[in-house]
Amino acid sequence: MQSDPTLERHFKGHRDTVTSVDFSCNMKQIATGSMDSCVMIWNMKPQMRAYRFDGHKDAVTSVQFSPSGHLVASASRDKTVRLWVPSIKAESTVFRAHTATVRSVNFSGDGQTLVTASDDKTIKVWMVHRQKFLFSLNQHINWVRCAKFSPDDRLIVSSSDDKTIKLWDKNSRECIHSFYEHAGYANHVDFHPSGTCIAAASTDNTVKVWDIRSHKMLQHYQVHNGAVNSLSFHMAGNFLLTASTDSTLKILDLVEGKLLYTLHGHQGPVTCVAFSKTGHYFASGGSDEQVITSDSSERLNRQDSQTAAHTQSSSQSGSRSRTTDSHTYRNTSTSSSTIHQTQTQGLPQHSSQSKASDGGIPPGLTSTLEHIIGQLDVLTQTVSILEQRLTLTEDKLKECLENQMEIALRGHPFC
Repeated sequence: MQSDPTLERHFKGHRDTVTSVDFSCNMKQIATGSMDSCVMIWNMKPQMRAYRFDGHKDAVTSVQFSPSGHLVASASRDKTVRLWVPSIKAESTVFRAHTATVRSVNFSGDGQTLVTASDDKTIKVWMVHRQKFLFSLNQHINWVRCAKFSPDDRLIVSSSDDKTIKLWDKNSRECIHSFYEHAGYANHVDFHPSGTCIAAASTDNTVKVWDIRSHKMLQHYQVHNGAVNSLSFHMAGNFLLTASTDSTLKILDLVEGKLLYTLHGHQGPVTCVAFSKTGHYFASGGSDEQVITSDSSERLNRQDSQTAAHTQSSSQSGSRSRTTDSHTYRNTSTSSSTIHQTQTQGLPQHSSQSKASDGGIPPGLTSTLEHIIGQLDVLTQTVSILEQRLTLTEDKLKECLENQMEIALRGHPFC
């Protein structure tokens, strides 16, 4: 029997708007950032307490777990980026990333590099180890809201208040294409799991999907009544979750090009959303200071397995009824909702089954390798913290020696 998305848990602890949310790869933790300057790590097990990380001196704008789940990166209006170990000790390293608010932080797929976006109009790429600056991308002419790596780490996509979405080649460091927004600008942009498309959440209340090879708009959704603040692709690539100032979340069926669900639960604007890595859950945060996690429903995950057979028939069908469901976290209700699309084309399929069969790596070995990578993350972070402490100690020692020299010179003035 198929079921609708259902509310799992409310998380309350932030003291201001929740700006960003992300799941760890093992689904044991959720990281959130807030205008209250705090990063919080929520444990999915109800009996385990949450961790509050204080360190930023201004609003936290973006958070993300590293691919291994052993580090959390946070960006802030205080112009810095912090790397945290998500444990009770709350250890972190901090580096001055930009000369203005840092809006976005994103790990590469291998966890070795970070890309940051800022109000200083630049995008910067960093080595995670020792937070070494690598290079900057500089063609935007207004604040940069978001920057993300492609799934294969070869490309970077960015969105800006200059009403452009730019696609960059990471190796050549060149902008290879610019997509133009006319009515508003994109608050959030991300790659489809296949790496062939991007989706943009815009202030003009729309969601657009672009093909990065042909540079054509594939889909244009007008389903929200307010600015779209955030979006997240389901890991299979068939669904897109969006969050809006109109207080709703929407789940879009990208294969059929229609609105699947409208979700209510937040009191006020919904500012951030994220699917879990497996796609079984999603989380949202809003101006009501709440974080809500939900089960993605049997329907979404069942449709994933049926998509390959269904896509062919749907592409042959010239017209389909555009029925949609409206769903409340607490109570299911039905309401009419319309969707207007300029174009609807089939998106490339990206199934978890094919992904698993391609590599041919035994699950046990995969788990062992992930554990090793995680331990290396922790070791890297520990070394960075020790380096910071050693630098502070050296500075103090230098200061003491200079003071002693000054005292000695005073005691033995030159004749």
